Amino acid sequence: MKHLLTAQDLTRHDAVRLLDMATEFSDVANRSVPKLPTLRGVTMVNLFFEDSTRTRLSFEAAANRLSADVMTFQVQGSSVSKGESLKDTAQTVEAMGADIIVIRHFSSGAAHRLAHSGWVDASIINAGDGTHEHPTQALLDAATVREKMVSQPRGADLSGLHLAIVGDIAHSRVARSNVFLLTTLGARVTVVGPPELLPSGVEGWPVHTSSDLDAVIDESPDAIMMLRIQKERIKGDFQPASGDYVRHFSLTKDRASRLAEHAIVLHPGPMNRGVEIASEVADSSRSVILDQVRHGVAVRMAVLFEVWGGE
Repeated sequence: MKHLLTAQDLTRHDAVRLLDMATEFSDVANRSVPKLPTLRGVTMVNLFFEDSTRTRLSFEAAANRLSADVMTFQVQGSSVSKGESLKDTAQTVEAMGADIIVIRHFSSGAAHRLAHSGWVDASIINAGDGTHEHPTQALLDAATVREKMVSQPRGADLSGLHLAIVGDIAHSRVARSNVFLLTTLGARVTVVGPPELLPSGVEGWPVHTSSDLDAVIDESPDAIMMLRIQKERIKGDFQPASGDYVRHFSLTKDRASRLAEHAIVLHPGPMNRGVEIASEVADSSRSVILDQVRHGVAVRMAVLFEVWGGE
């Protein structure tokens, strides 16, 4: 696998293999020296055209633990602000020795274009492109659910589990990648949000849809993922009033108390506490938000290893 551009490229076998590999790599964190020589001599470049904290630091940590060299590019203060194109920027960082380019971009399809344009020979990993996809986030979410919900996770998929994804589905690349990966792994997925925040064409997705969070909670999902409203991506006049949104779509303390005892709560971050999720829920024992961050490093180690031709 030379590139990872979309969760839809992963078969069940591919996804389980990456999750199992991430489980093996997670053991590295417990070593006195949490490092492997696996990618020594390889250079990874974070090419980030959008702000990021978790994803950028997670890829940096993953590459460092595999002994790769790391360069990080951010738009602010770069030649992009002077009009440099994606092509010229990518070719510049490859000329500096980039073997793997991790790209986050505001345009949907940017990662695919970079991988298939012939501009560079480096392996490309999509770290989020517009409202399209964020496949490594979906993998770390699946790793978290599998660890918490499956008694013997290695080699297992998520068959039989019901997951709900709640919030701004229309503008969420995390939601898209999760829908495709989770269903590939055998889970049943319900997406929940105001009709205005459900994407056009969602009826063609392999999911159930709802605009009634309370009814979905009554179905006892095994896991519920809350998403923030992406105000920066919403075009047109619709802007959800925070009071109305909290009333109908926030995971409040009361709603969380009605979840099944074993159910877990996820959030890809950043959180807007008091809007899509109450602080009491985010900090509760059923929250696995920090587990998601922990799995992110191991999953990205597995992806870096895989695109570099790991065996």
